[in-house]
Amino acid sequence: MPKVSVIIPNYNHARFLEQRIQSILDQTFQDFDLTYLDDASSDDSNDVFAKFDCQPRIKAIYNQQNSGSPFKQWNKGVRATTGEYIWIAESDDVADPTFLDTLVPLLDQNPQVGLAYCQSRQIDSNNVVVLSTLRQWAEDLSQSRWSNDFIANGFTECQQYLLFNNNIPNASAVLIRRSVYEAIGGAEESMFFAGDWMTWLKILLKSDLAFSAQILNSFRSHESSVSSRSFKSKVGIYEHLLVIYNLKVPLEISLETLSDFKKRMLCNWIDLTFNPDSKVSLKDQIKFYMLAAKTFDNVNGIVLREFAAHLKRRSIGQIKRWASRSA
Repeated sequence: MPKVSVIIPNYNHARFLEQRIQSILDQTFQDFDLTYLDDASSDDSNDVFAKFDCQPRIKAIYNQQNSGSPFKQWNKGVRATTGEYIWIAESDDVADPTFLDTLVPLLDQNPQVGLAYCQSRQIDSNNVVVLSTLRQWAEDLSQSRWSNDFIANGFTECQQYLLFNNNIPNASAVLIRRSVYEAIGGAEESMFFAGDWMTWLKILLKSDLAFSAQILNSFRSHESSVSSRSFKSKVGIYEHLLVIYNLKVPLEISLETLSDFKKRMLCNWIDLTFNPDSKVSLKDQIKFYMLAAKTFDNVNGIVLREFAAHLKRRSIGQIKRWASRSA
């Protein structure tokens, strides 16, 4: 049995796939197998993968129909492998050669740790570095915390940081202990955007977390990546709310603590509602506000105030446009 099972879920990332696979094969730590899962790609992904398919520790699983969720692919890959640790190496990202050599010892030496991850940089579709580090991803929570290595209690990490912001923004930066992943029932397959966030939280309710401040992962953001579209959409905002709803009780989060978060989330949803390109239906509205009312207190008051403010701004804008045309 290999120490690490590397799982590459892929959908239409042919242009990035060779670099991704090569960055895994070039790891200084070599006790791993690699499973490629293609989710019915329509590009040349499988032709690219075929260049590597001759190695005995590499295998492929091909879907005839798209699964509809990246997290179904995560679970499928985990079921098909046996490694003690799991690396979900997303197909458009790139790893530094010492990624596994750095994270594997964090799990080996700390059996209470269920999840270890490293700092990332952000690159674009041409491998140009956009952000040299993703520390600013969590700067609203702490200015300095992610500047150094640490091991943290999982419950405390969730309660103080992770519930409010997914500060583990890229699965490719994470190494997971299989036993804990299986204990939580795997990733949440009903989600499209926030399934990784929900997974991290559930893992850390059962185990601790280790972080390496070394930048060993390149997180690629481009026009077709899930991360570039996630929380700008109605599905993304709704799933964000669903994370809070499901975990506020296990994490003993008070309504007072959620107060600022509540207003920000409701305002984001109302902004989306008034965006003509968002296509938020009445059914979407009812679904969101029913969940919000179960998650937060005094939802109606904020909603009414924000709707009134939007209508006022819209009316003023219409009057100004009418006045300019009449002048």
